[in-house]
Amino acid sequence: MHSMAEENEGHTIGNGEVKNFETRAGMAEKPLKPVNLQRIRDKAQNLRGDLLEQLNHRLDDLFDSFINEVEQIEQGPQSANGSVRPQKQTAKRKDGELPDKVYINRRSVLTELLESSHIQTIYHIFVAILIVFSLNTLVYDWVEKGTLNLNFDLIVYAFGKFPKVMSLWMCMQLSSLLIVYPAFYYWATHRQPGVPFRGKVQRSDMYDLMWLGLVILYQTAFVVLPVLYVVENNLPPASSVVISCEQLRLIMKTHAFIRENAYKVIYGKKDDDTGDESHGCPDFSKYLYFLFAPTLVYRDHYPRTKTIHWSYVVSNFGQVLACLFYTYYIFERFCVPVFQNFNREHVTSKALMLSVFGSMMPATLVLFIGFFAILHSWLNAFAEMLRFGDRLFYKDWWNSTTFSNYYRTWNVVVHDWLYCYVYKDICKLIGQKNRAGSMAMVFLISAVFHEYILVVTFRFFYPVLFVLFAGAGFGFIFLTDKGSSRSWNVFMWVMLFTGNGVLMCLYSMEWYARQRCPVISDSFLDYLIPRSWMCDFASITPHEVAQIV
Repeated sequence: MHSMAEENEGHTIGNGEVKNFETRAGMAEKPLKPVNLQRIRDKAQNLRGDLLEQLNHRLDDLFDSFINEVEQIEQGPQSANGSVRPQKQTAKRKDGELPDKVYINRRSVLTELLESSHIQTIYHIFVAILIVFSLNTLVYDWVEKGTLNLNFDLIVYAFGKFPKVMSLWMCMQLSSLLIVYPAFYYWATHRQPGVPFRGKVQRSDMYDLMWLGLVILYQTAFVVLPVLYVVENNLPPASSVVISCEQLRLIMKTHAFIRENAYKVIYGKKDDDTGDESHGCPDFSKYLYFLFAPTLVYRDHYPRTKTIHWSYVVSNFGQVLACLFYTYYIFERFCVPVFQNFNREHVTSKALMLSVFGSMMPATLVLFIGFFAILHSWLNAFAEMLRFGDRLFYKDWWNSTTFSNYYRTWNVVVHDWLYCYVYKDICKLIGQKNRAGSMAMVFLISAVFHEYILVVTFRFFYPVLFVLFAGAGFGFIFLTDKGSSRSWNVFMWVMLFTGNGVLMCLYSMEWYARQRCPVISDSFLDYLIPRSWMCDFASITPHEVAQIV
């Protein structure tokens, strides 16, 4: 910019004429013109991109706020028995804090989309595929084995030892009911008011620290004891998934309940119902409802529907059952036959590449089925039974053009918990300007949770999911951060297909390698060393037949 200004300004002489700077700068300035102009163009393009990005984010926030206002106006205030209470909008608070989670009456995305005949046709296509899978399995068994195999051995094995699973589940539920709430109530009602002053530790602080230690001890025991039970009783994979998921669900709900209400107790927040000062501990009925409600963020009140449509409940549970058989046929036809006879050929580069690409379609189909079964059908069934009004358990993640949007919209239930109790709290500690650090911590915790479920399920540590999630998945956020073109949606889908194929292939190989290959070490290292990498293939007899599972 300097050289252009100098060139145009010139020099005035006595008669008012302008003397060109060319005599001073010489001919060396002319080649700099295109370079300077290109720099200006580049800066202008960067500025344009930044302004458009900020404008898009601002318009999205305004549009979401407008939709929330319209929905709340349509609902109107309801009484406590049917209970939709007006809530604050999701705009940022005046003190600069991040917005809170707001619950309003709304249906799930697929519930609305399935009212369209076009989307219903896609739904019918998936139903037809399930029927074809069923017929394919029946015909194959009839032609190859001369009999119809209707035992569903894989499902029976995977969900085996059901009485032990229910016993452990009941113990976890009772501990959340009979230990967490009574202990919190005792702390809230016996705590002496006191506020820290100039860093001095008062009596109330010591009391709070003692109870905080008890909370950490309880949460640690809640993690360790169920895992020991699962290992001791050698629970099969699907049963272990049920236990680990329920375990994490109750841990997250316990943390949410204590985190939300401890603030009221310590700072003397007014009661939501009466507006008067209270001890901060809600009624047991509110805690009980929260334990079974399809949400992980605690509120004293949630929007409620007026009636229960039991036909809708039955249809959703029926869809969950259909998805279970759908998954069974996928594993029975595309996974078990490929990997159950694990041998030296499976670990060659050629076979590994073919296995990964061959696993992409069935693995992604399992992803669809799991999403529909759990985040749509299962949660909507419980929401209907409990008259829970806010059923935005997911958003239109399939339309995402950035991985950051995909992670926010894929599982809104878990995302809300991570946002409210991890991201916001870390932002308070390290400052909102360092949001990348807060986001990295959220990804780390989420990746640990996912890997923990797989470790409990398979009984070995093979951190493929952790590396893909916390490594590549986190990096893709920055790669697609400014992706406004729809072509980035194609990129997201390609990465999802690839990642799911890698996961199904590598975890299946490791599972069957542990069925066939001899133990590497009798120590704890055997859980950490991938047996598919270190297998002694010479010890596997040629005619050895691996178990189905």
